[in-house]
This record gives sequence, C-alpha cells and structure tokens, in this order.
Amino acid sequence: MRAAGIPTKYFYTGVRVRDLERSVRFYRNVLGMKVTRKGTMSHGGVWIELRSPGSPQRLELNWYPAKSKFFAPYRKGEELDHLAFRVANVAHAFRELVSKGARPEVPPFQEERYEFAFVSDPDGIWIELLGRVRS
Repeated sequence: MRAAGIPTKYFYTGVRVRDLERSVRFYRNVLGMKVTRKGTMSHGGVWIELRSPGSPQRLELNWYPAKSKFFAPYRKGEELDHLAFRVANVAHAFRELVSKGARPEVPPFQEERYEFAFVSDPDGIWIELLGRVRS
C-alpha cells in the first residue's frame, strides 16, 4: 500500500486501558496471547505488546498516569469499534472465552459463509470471533 507516495504497511493496534495488569491478564489468560515487548514512555506511560501464537498482528496496550499529557478520562472503548480474532469454531470459542471471564455481547450468528460472535474485555472493548462456516 502507498500513502502519498510513501510505502505503508499496517503494523499494530494500540488500545488505551484503565488497568494495565488486569488487561494483560485478560488477553493472556482468556485469549491466549503472549507478551512480546514492554516499555515505559518518557511522560510516565507504560506500554505492553502482545501477539497471538502464529500471528504477525500485534496488540499494544497503553496506560497513561493522571499527570501525563496524554491522560484523558476513559470512555469505555467507544472510540475503537472492535478487535477481530479468527477461530476454528465460533460457538466453542464464545463459550470458552465467556467461561474464562470475557463478557458476552452478541452470541454466535451466521451471515453467508461466516459465523460471528462478540465478547468484550475488562474495559468494554468488543472482540469479534470470526470463523468460516463448515460446508
């Protein structure tokens, strides 16, 4: 992809969270992601990068202290629509994630050749479960 003549390549999604450790536990324990990197920002913020095994996509969780110039009151994830994860069996993944602590939002449903379901993380960010319908 090229933007204004400059080569671009999608790299990661950064999500602002209220409680960094709680969010890391959720993405590790519920979705099976692994922490790949972490760091501290010059203004006192902290970031942690996670990845699903076998996926090049990255999720960066960002936490900003109240005195940081980037701090803003949290608004329950409304600015971010959702994060999508491909799964082999949507209904099974939905049940498993809910049993591990994800909040159920939309139970499994089918549209054409795909099945979908949605759960949410501790900050209210929706997570789409997407799978192909088996013929």
